[in-house]
Amino acid sequence: MVEAANPAQSDILVRVRDLRFSRGDHLIFDGMDLDIPRGKITAIMGPSGTGKTTLLRLIGGQLYPDQGSVQVDGLEVQSLRRTELYELRKRMGMLFQSGALLTDINVYDNVAFPLREHTDLPESMIRDLVLIKLQAVGLRGARRLMPSELSGGMARRVALARAIALDPMMIMYDEPFTGQDPISMGALVQLIRQLNDALGLTSIIVSHDVQETAAISDYIYVISRGKVVGQGTPGALERSDSEWVRQFMQGLPDGPVPFHYPAQDYRADLLQGEEAD
Repeated sequence: MVEAANPAQSDILVRVRDLRFSRGDHLIFDGMDLDIPRGKITAIMGPSGTGKTTLLRLIGGQLYPDQGSVQVDGLEVQSLRRTELYELRKRMGMLFQSGALLTDINVYDNVAFPLREHTDLPESMIRDLVLIKLQAVGLRGARRLMPSELSGGMARRVALARAIALDPMMIMYDEPFTGQDPISMGALVQLIRQLNDALGLTSIIVSHDVQETAAISDYIYVISRGKVVGQGTPGALERSDSEWVRQFMQGLPDGPVPFHYPAQDYRADLLQGEEAD
C-alpha cells in the first residue's frame, strides 16, 4: 500500500490542484494533484515525455495552466503580475539540465551574476558570498576557470552554486544526473542532500534516474499520461503493488508501458510488401 502525503497546510510550499495543460492537441496534464512539502526533497519521476520539465516551468510561471491552479508559498502563480512573479522567482533556484553557464565569463562571475543582477551589495560582500557558495560545492579553487575548462560534473556543481547564490527557499533540479560519470553523480547526489538539509531548502528533483533519485528523496511522485500513477516514500514505492510503478522503478522492458509502438499484426505487415508503406 502506497503511503500518502498529508502534511498540514502550512507545511506545503507548492500545491498543485486539478492541473490541466496541453500543447496543441497533446494533453500533458489531465487533472493532476500534488503537494511539495517544505524542507524536504521531493522527486517527480516518470518516463521521458511525460511533462516533468513542463511541470517545473508551470511552477516557475514560465507557462500557465489551461485549468486548475499552481500555488507557491500561498501565491497563485498564474495570477501574479509580472513584478510579483519576478520577486517570487528570486526565491527560487533552478539547476538546468544543461547547467546553462554563461560561456563568456569565468566560474566566479557566473556565480556572482545573480547577486550583481538582483542586489545592491558591494563587490566586497559579493566576493565573500561567491567564495562561500563555491566552497559549499567544493570548487572555490576553480573560480578563475572558464566553463569550457570544466568537466561535466564540475559545470553542474558551478551551476548549483549559482542556483543557491541568493539563498532561495526552493531549488528545482531538471534531470541533474544526466550525462554524469559515476564519481560525479555520486558527488552530486550527496551534495543535493547535504545542501538541502544544511540550508533548510525545499528541493524538487525531476528525473528518470531511479536509483540515484530514490537514494536522497523523502517523497516521490510517479507521473504518466497526465496523472499521478504512484506516490510515496522510496521504500513504499518499492513495495507497491501497482504494475506501472513496479515496471518504472525496476526498469522492466515491458508492462503497462509496452516495448512496441502500436502497429498492425507483424506477419501481415511483412506480407504486404514495400508498396504498402
